Amino acid sequence: QVQLVESGGDSVQAGGSLRLSCAASGFTFSRYAMNWYRRAPGKERELVAGIRNGGSTNYADSVKGRFTISRDNAKNTVYLQIDSLKLEDTAVYYCNVVIAWTNVWGQGTQVTVSS
Repeated sequence: QVQLVESGGDSVQAGGSLRLSCAASGFTFSRYAMNWYRRAPGKERELVAGIRNGGSTNYADSVKGRFTISRDNAKNTVYLQIDSLKLEDTAVYYCNVVIAWTNVWGQGTQVTVSS
Protein backbone atom coordinates (compact mmCIF):
# COMPACT_ATOMS: atom_id res chain seq x y z
CA GLN A 1 0.00 0.00 0.00
CA VAL A 2 1.36 3.39 -0.98
CA GLN A 3 1.58 5.76 1.96
CA LEU A 4 2.95 9.23 2.57
CA VAL A 5 3.29 10.60 6.08
CA GLU A 6 4.22 14.22 6.65
CA SER A 7 5.72 15.64 9.80
CA GLY A 8 7.51 18.73 11.02
CA GLY A 9 4.79 21.33 10.87
CA ASP A 10 4.65 23.78 13.74
CA SER A 11 3.70 27.26 14.84
CA VAL A 12 6.59 29.65 14.33
CA GLN A 13 7.28 33.35 14.10
CA ALA A 14 7.76 35.16 10.83
CA GLY A 15 11.37 34.96 9.75
CA GLY A 16 11.87 31.57 11.31
CA SER A 17 12.55 28.21 9.72
CA LEU A 18 11.06 24.74 9.57
CA ARG A 19 11.96 21.47 7.95
CA LEU A 20 9.08 19.30 6.83
CA SER A 21 9.54 15.60 6.20
CA CYS A 22 7.55 13.10 4.18
CA ALA A 23 8.14 9.42 4.78
CA ALA A 24 7.13 7.28 1.82
CA SER A 25 6.41 3.58 1.60
CA GLY A 26 4.77 1.05 -0.67
CA PHE A 27 6.56 1.97 -3.89
CA THR A 28 10.05 2.26 -5.32
CA PHE A 29 10.70 5.72 -4.00
CA SER A 30 13.86 6.42 -6.00
CA ARG A 31 12.04 6.03 -9.31
CA TYR A 32 9.44 8.74 -8.72
CA ALA A 33 9.25 12.48 -8.66
CA MET A 34 7.98 13.87 -5.35
CA ASN A 35 6.08 17.06 -4.72
CA TRP A 36 5.06 19.39 -1.93
CA TYR A 37 1.74 21.20 -2.13
CA ARG A 38 0.07 23.54 0.29
CA ARG A 39 -3.43 24.81 0.94
CA ALA A 40 -3.87 28.07 2.77
CA PRO A 41 -7.18 29.02 4.40
CA GLY A 42 -9.66 30.13 1.77
CA LYS A 43 -7.28 29.42 -1.09
CA GLU A 44 -6.79 26.70 -3.65
CA ARG A 45 -4.16 24.04 -3.25
CA GLU A 46 -0.93 25.01 -4.95
CA LEU A 47 2.25 23.23 -5.91
CA VAL A 48 5.16 24.74 -4.03
CA ALA A 49 8.05 22.44 -4.92
CA GLY A 50 8.91 19.30 -6.83
CA ILE A 51 11.94 17.08 -7.17
CA ARG A 52 12.48 14.54 -9.92
CA ASN A 53 14.04 11.15 -9.48
CA GLY A 54 17.25 12.52 -10.96
CA GLY A 55 17.33 15.35 -8.45
CA SER A 56 16.23 18.34 -10.51
CA THR A 57 13.89 20.70 -8.67
CA ASN A 58 11.22 23.25 -9.35
CA TYR A 59 9.56 25.86 -7.15
CA ALA A 60 6.62 28.18 -7.17
CA ASP A 61 7.69 31.77 -7.70
CA SER A 62 6.34 32.72 -4.29
CA VAL A 63 8.78 30.43 -2.49
CA LYS A 64 11.90 30.60 -4.65
CA GLY A 65 14.93 31.46 -2.59
CA ARG A 66 13.25 30.50 0.67
CA PHE A 67 12.17 26.87 0.21
CA THR A 68 14.45 23.95 -0.63
CA ILE A 69 13.19 20.51 -1.57
CA SER A 70 15.49 17.54 -1.20
CA ARG A 71 15.28 13.78 -1.00
CA ASP A 72 17.09 10.95 0.69
CA ASN A 73 16.42 7.82 -1.32
CA ALA A 74 18.07 5.61 1.28
CA LYS A 75 15.47 6.78 3.79
CA ASN A 76 12.54 6.99 1.37
CA THR A 77 12.03 10.53 2.55
CA VAL A 78 11.51 13.88 0.88
CA TYR A 79 12.11 17.12 2.76
CA LEU A 80 11.04 20.71 2.48
CA GLN A 81 13.33 23.19 4.17
CA ILE A 82 11.48 26.44 4.73
CA ASP A 83 13.43 29.57 5.62
CA SER A 84 12.42 33.19 6.13
CA LEU A 85 8.85 32.23 6.84
CA LYS A 86 6.16 34.73 5.96
CA LEU A 87 2.61 35.03 7.23
CA GLU A 88 1.33 33.95 3.84
CA ASP A 89 3.15 30.63 4.21
CA THR A 90 0.54 29.58 6.75
CA ALA A 91 -1.07 26.48 5.26
CA VAL A 92 -1.45 22.76 5.47
CA TYR A 93 1.45 21.23 3.58
CA TYR A 94 0.97 17.97 1.70
CA CYS A 95 3.38 15.48 0.23
CA ASN A 96 2.40 14.08 -3.16
CA VAL A 97 3.43 11.44 -5.67
CA VAL A 98 1.81 10.40 -8.93
CA ILE A 99 1.81 6.65 -9.44
CA ALA A 100 0.05 5.07 -12.42
CA TRP A 101 -1.80 8.32 -13.20
CA THR A 102 -3.09 8.51 -9.63
CA ASN A 103 -2.31 11.24 -7.13
CA VAL A 104 -1.32 9.95 -3.72
CA TRP A 105 -1.45 12.37 -0.81
CA GLY A 106 -0.27 12.41 2.75
CA GLN A 107 -2.45 13.56 5.61
CA GLY A 108 -0.85 16.99 5.69
CA THR A 109 1.07 18.91 8.31
CA GLN A 110 0.09 22.34 9.59
CA VAL A 111 2.46 25.28 9.33
CA THR A 112 1.32 28.39 11.15
CA VAL A 113 3.33 31.59 10.95
CA SER A 114 2.73 34.39 13.43
CA SER A 115 3.96 37.97 13.48
